[in-house]
Amino acid sequence: MILGSILNPINSSMLAVALVPIGRAFSVPPSQTAWLVSGLYLATAVGQPVIGRLVDIFGPRRLYLLGTALAGLAGLLGTLAPNLWVLVASRVLLGFGTSAAFPASMSLLRSESERTGRKNPSGVLAALSISNQVIAVVGPTLGGLLIGTGGWHLIFGINVPLSLMCLVLGALWLPRATPPGGTTRIDVLGMLWFAGSLTALMLFLMNPALAHWYLPVLALAAGAVFVRRELGIAEPFIDLRVLGGNVPLLATFVRQCLAYTTSYAFFYGFSQWLQEGRGLSASQAGLLLLPLSVTAIGVTALTGRRSEVRGKLVTGALFQCLGCAALLALRDDSPIWLLVVLSAVVGIPHGLIGLANQNALYAQADPARMGSSAGLLRTFMYVGALFAAAASAVFFRDGATSSGLHAMAWSLIGVAAVFLVLCAADRSLARVGTTPDDTAAASPKRAAP
Repeated sequence: MILGSILNPINSSMLAVALVPIGRAFSVPPSQTAWLVSGLYLATAVGQPVIGRLVDIFGPRRLYLLGTALAGLAGLLGTLAPNLWVLVASRVLLGFGTSAAFPASMSLLRSESERTGRKNPSGVLAALSISNQVIAVVGPTLGGLLIGTGGWHLIFGINVPLSLMCLVLGALWLPRATPPGGTTRIDVLGMLWFAGSLTALMLFLMNPALAHWYLPVLALAAGAVFVRRELGIAEPFIDLRVLGGNVPLLATFVRQCLAYTTSYAFFYGFSQWLQEGRGLSASQAGLLLLPLSVTAIGVTALTGRRSEVRGKLVTGALFQCLGCAALLALRDDSPIWLLVVLSAVVGIPHGLIGLANQNALYAQADPARMGSSAGLLRTFMYVGALFAAAASAVFFRDGATSSGLHAMAWSLIGVAAVFLVLCAADRSLARVGTTPDDTAAASPKRAAP
């Protein structure tokens, strides 16, 4: 499960150091190589809940093996790509392939906990979270080594041996059982309307402009058709009747979006300011982000085995507010020690919030739809990432200056404050992880047809 779950973050982080050499190889500007990033995010945001629903129907083993095989094929296509747009297509294929591991893992954990009677697999969830954080740290370094050894093709080619390892381990060890009482009927039209609505929204967020007004209109129209269809059929892709009655789970999705809007905006905004506003090199900026990752990994390791979530979320929200407020104190000549301290402090909410939301989802989601619910959690994370990218485009229109950073900080303080209020006000969080039967109590009952 860990090996499969790192395929997405390792491909996201390695590409950060490959965009320039890829642009040079194909003689294309940064505006075009940016589609290598956006294509993966878009495919993953759409693919996670779709593949998650297929996990609910057919079981985690089949989708895990199919997804990792698809990731290997995408890596091979990227290695042999003759032009940029074939490379973009390989990234889209890679996004869909790597979308299977997380929903499959969450579904497998739920089924195994029911089989063994162990209700809170907080240690496994912590291991999954830590492995993703570690890969995010070493990904750029690994990408640089691969590019230096054999060119940018190797950051795509590495997916082939990783996928083969996933296939061998998955075939040997993953349980063959399918979900009890599972249906083989798939709401294909519902998936297509969902994908169309989300794609239109995310395309607008990638490049928000008045000239693209039609994209949010298309997103709303497709979303309305999607809702009408899901409420009118017996076996929908996303059971909006159950989901609509599960307010705690909806709140978790909203918290995920808010938290990662702040996290990604800080991560990208701070790193850009370090280079353009503070005048550091790319390697120096990367080193100054290491304390953030180290702190996040340490906090996750220390708190990961505790399944209670409310205290983690409130504490993480407070530190998010503190970190965003500290951005207001930064100047073009801010001392290095201050930047190191700020980076380390912001790592605390990184280590608390993501894992807490995972634990909350595990307790709140309908067990029969754990895969699609886990996929939706990742979708809301990527929507937050695109909100953050839009914020960078707005506030850094004239470059990543200190004044632009301060303007962004005020907006992030507002988002973090809303996140804090939602965490403090949600009384249902106090029950998550506090008793042996909390998962059963927190899971919603299926609505009557």
